[in-house]
Amino acid sequence: MKTSVARRLTPPTSRLRRFVLFLLLAAVTPWSHALAQEKKPRDLTHFNLGKASLAIAGFDPVAYFPDGGGKPKKGLETITTTHEGVLYRFANEDNRKKFLASPAQYEPQYGGWCAFAMADKDKVEIDPESFVITDGKLFLFFKAWYADTRAKWSRNEKELMTKADKVWKEMNQPKPKPKDG
Repeated sequence: MKTSVARRLTPPTSRLRRFVLFLLLAAVTPWSHALAQEKKPRDLTHFNLGKASLAIAGFDPVAYFPDGGGKPKKGLETITTTHEGVLYRFANEDNRKKFLASPAQYEPQYGGWCAFAMADKDKVEIDPESFVITDGKLFLFFKAWYADTRAKWSRNEKELMTKADKVWKEMNQPKPKPKDG
């Protein structure tokens, strides 16, 4: 009698197991598929990069911040990392480790272009030694004997930052694909 009861329960139980397995696979498949896809590379079209996609003319991005010394310092060719297509150099291994732990914290604003000029919808080269750290962000500026954009920026920083943020965001918006027609 136990045998006949066991036979009657086996088919529904195995069907239930198959159904649960199906649900699990259906739920996991889109997620695993998304993980399997490679992250789309960052569009570097608007970034201020030198040869070999070198950022900040080879200066160490962490060195600008208090935890990296608070002063611009040239990075070494032997201590580097590439983050989302951008090559960074570092003055020491400790700074490289800090950057790797939190790249977004140390990357310069506006792709490394002059912050003052960005507020005016312009891309202007920077003097890597002309900078400010505001709200934990690195802003770089053009400086020459005839112009110091950092000084101009400091007179109206909040308004200029708002404008530059907007320009940078618009500049980096994905372009709509043309419709067939």
